[in-house]
Amino acid sequence: MDRKLLLIILDGVPYCNFRRLFGNLEGWVDSGEARLWKLRAVLPSTSASCYASIHTGVTPQEHGCTGNGNVFRLSHKDVFSQVREAGGVTGAVTHSYWSQFFNRHPFDYVRDIEYDEPESATINHGRFHSMTGYGKANQMTPSDVDLYATLTNLCLRFGLDYGILHTCTLDSMGHRFFHDCEEMDHACFVADEMLAPFIPRWRQLGYEVIVTADHGQDERGHHGGRGPLQQETALYYFGDAEGPDSESVISQLQLAPTILSRMGAPIAETMKAEPFLR
Repeated sequence: MDRKLLLIILDGVPYCNFRRLFGNLEGWVDSGEARLWKLRAVLPSTSASCYASIHTGVTPQEHGCTGNGNVFRLSHKDVFSQVREAGGVTGAVTHSYWSQFFNRHPFDYVRDIEYDEPESATINHGRFHSMTGYGKANQMTPSDVDLYATLTNLCLRFGLDYGILHTCTLDSMGHRFFHDCEEMDHACFVADEMLAPFIPRWRQLGYEVIVTADHGQDERGHHGGRGPLQQETALYYFGDAEGPDSESVISQLQLAPTILSRMGAPIAETMKAEPFLR
């Protein structure tokens, strides 16, 4: 592999909340250690549909996941499969949907909650959470620190070339409290503070790092449809590549081919969008 890369997905963060409340990420933009762009999600801007598009580089209309109630093993090539084709080692610390989309479906709680499969054609090292029982009164989300530590553990133990981390904490908080409130301000502050110590550590381990979200959320904590608050989020890049003008808006479909191009892995023929980093 040419390079190593980690993709960090903070579920459900609108662009304005990243810019207003993530002081560590914004501080690295000011210092020049990170680059920032606006990213626009696919439609529907529903979590599972966005996850599938982030990793396959195709729209929900093509990959077929129309929402959280329609999760299945996808047929398209994806970031995991392409990194593996190039001989890289992959890891995931995510919601169980990612395992179902890109490894096997249905999710078996005992078999799939944790696995190390060096010969897998997709995910070699997986650590998953299902959030079973999730609702407004019961978030069922792991601590983000535990997830970041788990990803770092996989990097150190197994030498991941590509790793993805996905946390639903802020999406769950947004659905519960909406976004213009003290609770959400504090949740974003805590999320930023929890993430911050790990970014320098990952950089010291030789990883480029992308931090973004799958979608935003509107004033009523909703997403799935069109509109800036639902579709638009931020993307922070830590690395040496050149990117577009800071006013450019990146399509979510550009993520998969960009990651693969940075790593020197083959871009699938189905990934038609242009990489935004060079």
